[in-house]
Amino acid sequence: MNNKHFYISISLFSTIITLLLAPVTAQAQRYECEDTCTHVHGIDISHYQGEVFWETIGENTKMAYVYIKATEGGDRIDPRYEENLLMAHNHGLKVGSYHFYRPKTPQETQLSNFVLQCKPSEQDLIPMIDVETTAGLPTEEFCDSLFKFLELIEQTYRQRPLIYTGANFYNKHLAEKLNRYLIMIAQYSEREPQLVDERDITMWQYTGKGHLNGIKGYVDKSRFMGKHKLRELKFRHRRGEM
Repeated sequence: MNNKHFYISISLFSTIITLLLAPVTAQAQRYECEDTCTHVHGIDISHYQGEVFWETIGENTKMAYVYIKATEGGDRIDPRYEENLLMAHNHGLKVGSYHFYRPKTPQETQLSNFVLQCKPSEQDLIPMIDVETTAGLPTEEFCDSLFKFLELIEQTYRQRPLIYTGANFYNKHLAEKLNRYLIMIAQYSEREPQLVDERDITMWQYTGKGHLNGIKGYVDKSRFMGKHKLRELKFRHRRGEM
């Protein structure tokens, strides 16, 4: 092989490598949004993340808050909730708890399950209700079930919860119905979510495949939208709380 052909081959090889690596680089930039913007970022976790190395996460100044799964439906308790809650507090994060809502389970039963775990004195942030399924109910019946539960949460904690749901789910079932509530919208794309009713979005969960030192595998990441700040989610404590 003469020198001319050798240099052409090297150049071609370099081009191929660049093209192969480009999608990976773009994907990493999309998922690690906190590296390229100034918004307030955080995570939500459950037992699916396994053992979390909270000291490492606490040292990451780009992560300001964490929502930790406490309960689901009427009887499920996340097995890592108490440990995650304690360790997140110990390492300086602002902490909130969330409940996965099951529309066909009695609201009072779900409330009791959540209240036993989510104690006001242990919360920095208002409760979050994870709304992802109608359980096969028609929209009107589903909404009737959901809003009864949200009213119970508000009465119990004396503040409205944050509502988490997906953009498509919101557009289909909840548009123009959540104006009283702050919302976190899940949409895993590079563009910011826009809802059919054009309402204001407090937080955007922009990936379910984020990476973070201290967590093996994927983690959900979110950030505040526009001028929204963490103080909007502050849990308002009252005397005599447990």
